[in-house]
Amino acid sequence: MFKKILIANRGEIALRIIRTCKEMGIKTVAVYSTADKDSLHVKFADEAVCIGKPQSSESYLNIPHLMAAAEITNADAIHPGYGFLAENARFAEICGEHGIKFIGPTPEMIRKMGDKMTAKETMIAAGVPVIPGSEGLLQSVEEAKKLAKQMGLPVILKATAGGGGKGMRVVWKDEELENAYNMAKNEARAAFNNDGIYMEKFVEEPRHIEIQVAGDQYGKVCHLSERDCSIQRRHQKLVEESPSPFMTPELREKMGEAAIKAASAINYESVGTIEFLVDKHRNFYFMEMNTRIQVEHGVTEEVINFDLIKEQIKIAAGIPISGKNYTPEMHVIECRINAEDPYNDFRPSPGKITTLHIPGGHGVRVDSHIYAGYVIPPYYDSMVAKLITIAQTREEAINTMERALSEFVIEGVKTTIPFHQQLMRDENFRKGNFTTKFTETFKLV
Repeated sequence: MFKKILIANRGEIALRIIRTCKEMGIKTVAVYSTADKDSLHVKFADEAVCIGKPQSSESYLNIPHLMAAAEITNADAIHPGYGFLAENARFAEICGEHGIKFIGPTPEMIRKMGDKMTAKETMIAAGVPVIPGSEGLLQSVEEAKKLAKQMGLPVILKATAGGGGKGMRVVWKDEELENAYNMAKNEARAAFNNDGIYMEKFVEEPRHIEIQVAGDQYGKVCHLSERDCSIQRRHQKLVEESPSPFMTPELREKMGEAAIKAASAINYESVGTIEFLVDKHRNFYFMEMNTRIQVEHGVTEEVINFDLIKEQIKIAAGIPISGKNYTPEMHVIECRINAEDPYNDFRPSPGKITTLHIPGGHGVRVDSHIYAGYVIPPYYDSMVAKLITIAQTREEAINTMERALSEFVIEGVKTTIPFHQQLMRDENFRKGNFTTKFTETFKLV
């Protein structure tokens, strides 16, 4: 087992990893930018190293600084968390070159799943259902028009190197296609330095349902049930839950088998997530694979009582997984609490937290790195907490979430708590009647 792990991340996820490492008897190294010198992950780690200025490019994305921190502290492994360099194949490669274990899949696996067109081709070969679309990257707007005519509108244009909704455009009318094509390419070039785009048939009334998987170094793969991530805003997840209210036992079995096929196709090792779009007829299609721990991993941890970070570390250390497939034992809902103003188009609201009260009680988990007096920096993602409730039924989980949200006090900055409070009271949400388009018509009052 590893003696010391450097966490190449910040905030909530860095703190989450530190906690499991402590329980496993593993020493930890926190890294931080000058903007994060007062963050809790810095205080709770065994050692901490400043790696640069507030801008991510000069700190959390600066590979030479991270490797120097690992070498001076004699860390024998690096955990990348999520975001930043978690799915950067070159970073994983450099770790290996320096004799430091990257806690995640191999560089080759990251590359295979990181490019969406390559991933799609891999899934087709593995027999995993995919959305009909172009057989490669689009070479011209004329090709796009011809393909759209063949498939029939609506279609969606996507950046091959995409993520977070960048370089993505839905086309409903013929006359919209050329402008959408150009905008998608320009946005992809600006966001990823790669303007490659492809086309897929647009799935109407879709659910976004993902399957958590784990694979070891010995070829064994299992799934750990599903998460429904359909409540989104501009392709950014706001609420996740398990089990999905849309799921049936038959669909869960089929999607679980498909997820295992997908991970097995690249001999996947580590924990990861296979993301699917599911239409109103419960047909499901592969979207992408995230070769890292997910923000919403706590949902799975609570619904099956399983420490995913511990499993990730054990796999990286060469310990075999059980290979057991899991089904939900409880009902779990997670609300992402962001420092954003929901009454002002979710504008980011960095600043000093003057008052903080964290909810508690039976069936409540809060993953957060904030405290009273903490200053939320403007340089990073605006998520400040993940509020998770656990109960025997979905109705009970929602009721517990309502109660917990009413106790959650964060003053000094705006947060998305009012949005979540109204969502929990919404009749359609409570009935499970929602798709990925739900927030487009949801009016905050």
